[in-house]
Amino acid sequence: EPTNHLDLEAITSLNEALTAFSGVVLFNSHDHEFIRTVANRVIELGPKGSIDKIINYDDYISDTSLLERREAIY
Repeated sequence: EPTNHLDLEAITSLNEALTAFSGVVLFNSHDHEFIRTVANRVIELGPKGSIDKIINYDDYISDTSLLERREAIY
């Protein structure tokens, strides 16, 4: 949870730094806005499998073709 206990200024700074960073960062977050603005790949792990898509978070959530796959891993 990279944004836990951060104020808005610190979250904004972190978002900007991660967006500008050209390397790889693996993170877990419940902050949908943070994921939406930073992630360009989604890996969802479930007890029955995983999904790994190079896609932004909004498209991942709204992609109806992934709905069955998402349900199948839980």
